[in-house]
Amino acid sequence: MAVTKVKDDNIVQAMLQTKSDAVDTWNEYQSKKVKQHMAELGLSQVQALQALAPSKGAEVLIAQQKQYQNSISRYQIEEEGLSKKAKGFEKQYDDLNYRDDQFDLSDATLSISLAMLAITALTGKRRLIVLAWIFAAFGMIVGLAGLLGLPLHPSALIGLLT
Repeated sequence: MAVTKVKDDNIVQAMLQTKSDAVDTWNEYQSKKVKQHMAELGLSQVQALQALAPSKGAEVLIAQQKQYQNSISRYQIEEEGLSKKAKGFEKQYDDLNYRDDQFDLSDATLSISLAMLAITALTGKRRLIVLAWIFAAFGMIVGLAGLLGLPLHPSALIGLLT
């Protein structure tokens, strides 16, 4: 129980870091989107100025237009990379959460087993000790699955508990 609790705490710390990284990456993605929209507005203004005064400052306007187009292209490429990176963090979080559920369930069933064993020691009821050992066996199996990375995940039971 102690080993799975330590491992569970480590996974929770990794989950917090991963979620923080995902949020930071999505914030960076949003800032790139805003910059891209600003560049698109600037490009629209330059095109409007060119239409109103085609001969006045044409070279400057063409240079600005090229600069805005380059910025828009760069932001689009950066946004795609940031989106993939953020989705990767979210997948990593989900994978960690899968294992965290295993350790949480192991901890809960082993705690129940311990409490039942204590009551059995006080009451001397033999039926209760059998039930306590069933809970203990289940907790150890789920904890071992979490430690070994096995795909044992009682989703229905976890869904009931959440």
